[in-house]
Amino acid sequence: QVQLVESGGGLVQAGGSLRLSCAASGGTIGYYTMGWFRQAPGKEREFVAGLRRFGTSTDYVDSVKGRFLISRDNAKNTLYLQLNSLKPEDTAVYYCAAAAAARLRLQSDANYWGQGTQVTVSS
Repeated sequence: QVQLVESGGGLVQAGGSLRLSCAASGGTIGYYTMGWFRQAPGKEREFVAGLRRFGTSTDYVDSVKGRFLISRDNAKNTLYLQLNSLKPEDTAVYYCAAAAAARLRLQSDANYWGQGTQVTVSS
């Protein structure tokens, strides 16, 4: 059973940056396809970024391409999401997810979830 714990959220002004962390235990994140999802108030949870298992292949939703960067530190068993050039529409709860399969794009693809961390971007 993999446990995921996110941290690093907070309040930031538009144009600012944050780095989210997702510390994993109970499993090695390199063996999982890892990803970040977000859910804004009144909206569905959506895919933000993914990092393929066993390698470095990444995937991003169009709205964050060029601004967000997903990465993994295998030694620390931790997943990161660097958020740059933040916009008010990035405001959401951000969730870390892990999938045993290669695909992680839909909520149903994930086997494990973290509890979420709030990101609020003020204009």
